Amino acid sequence: MISLEQVKLLESKVTKTIDHFKKVSEENVVLKSKLDSYQNRIEELEVLVRQFKEEQTSIEDGILSALDRLNQFEDVLEKTLAAPVKVQEQSKKGKDESKKAPAENVTKKTASEAVTENAAAENVVVESPEPVHKSSEEELDIF
Repeated sequence: MISLEQVKLLESKVTKTIDHFKKVSEENVVLKSKLDSYQNRIEELEVLVRQFKEEQTSIEDGILSALDRLNQFEDVLEKTLAAPVKVQEQSKKGKDESKKAPAENVTKKTASEAVTENAAAENVVVESPEPVHKSSEEELDIF
């Protein structure tokens, strides 16, 4: 037969089990909400990573474009620096030939004029250098 003590023991165990179940259920709800917030954060971070990769690609493209422009400018500059040498050689020939024939007008160009002309011929934009600022000695002292 079942005694009163056994029934009380069973009742206490059932109460403990129900309390434990409630506690575990509440913890489960909290964990599910944390999981949802973490999943949302992961999605936000994935969007940021995608944007970063896209920006990285456009930055790399910009750098490559700038390097290409620098290479074009370098090529134009090399041609320009070679051009004055040719002009000087032509002027020497012209001087030698001027003794034999009437003098021809050979114009010497500055390096910047030649760079600009060569750049225009090759459709390359050449920006003029920034103006040089006066040193502090050349500026007016107002005190």
